[in-house]
Amino acid sequence: DKEVRAIFLRLFAQLFQGYRSCLQLIRIHAEPVIHFHKAAFLGQRGLIENDFLTKVLNGMSFAGFVSERGPPFRACDLFDELVAFEVERIKAEEGNPPKMIKHVRELAEQLFRNENPNPHIAFQKVPRPTEGSHLRVHILPFPRINESRVQELLQEGLTRSQGVSPATRGDKKCVVPAGPPVGMLI
Repeated sequence: DKEVRAIFLRLFAQLFQGYRSCLQLIRIHAEPVIHFHKAAFLGQRGLIENDFLTKVLNGMSFAGFVSERGPPFRACDLFDELVAFEVERIKAEEGNPPKMIKHVRELAEQLFRNENPNPHIAFQKVPRPTEGSHLRVHILPFPRINESRVQELLQEGLTRSQGVSPATRGDKKCVVPAGPPVGMLI
């Protein structure tokens, strides 16, 4: 699952390399509007005649992509890092399948770590019911909630979440790295 997602992450990073250099922030409204200059993007990459990419850029999904990822100051993620810093690595791996597979596995591992920040917490399996258990009638009274225990558990969770390692990403906002300009990608 994560490796398939990593492959698509690489594909979209390659497809949209340099997109940030074609974003324009228009501040004539109360809220700034982000506009993507499609002609400049396609022209600088030499893909004006590419019907597929033109249709992708004209789609509603790409418009949502630009509105979500356009602001220069927001929480960065793995995609932003790929587009900004891994351009040369992805290009170099095109002719070397073992290196490409290694990179996909690294990305898949990073995706897994981002989704499971506490891998040491083991999930308990629910045991199968014993034979004949469906014949027994079990009517247990609804347990009373111990308010002090709930508060203790909440406090434990808060202290644990404050001590989370820096490898996991929060929604901490930062300046999004622009990466190389589109003209350098040719």
